Amino acid sequence: VQLQASGGGLVQPGGSLRLSCAASGSILSINVMGWYRQAPGKQRELVARITSGGTTNYADSVKGRFTISRDNAKNTVYLQMNSLKPEDTAVYYCNAPLVRGATYYYTDLWGQGTLVTVSS
Repeated sequence: VQLQASGGGLVQPGGSLRLSCAASGSILSINVMGWYRQAPGKQRELVARITSGGTTNYADSVKGRFTISRDNAKNTVYLQMNSLKPEDTAVYYCNAPLVRGATYYYTDLWGQGTLVTVSS
């Protein structure tokens, strides 16, 4: 079981990007999926997370600008980022704290990271 993130890139301030993260392998269920980010010289921080039932929570810095969603049938989580600011520049990582596989439980899975750069 692994997570594969995509969708990063360079965008101007005020622009939008959509990140995707797909979990692959023999998966029965994933309760929580989330996005974290790490800016240069800073610690990794939670951006947003969502449960399989659709309950969400967001970092204060992105509330009203970012929207997390998921497609449970595709084991995929999305992050729609609008009104991007230079301070949103970071490597974004998807995370699944617990994945129920066909044979095993997998804990603390991370995607490979995708770079988002907000600059004019």
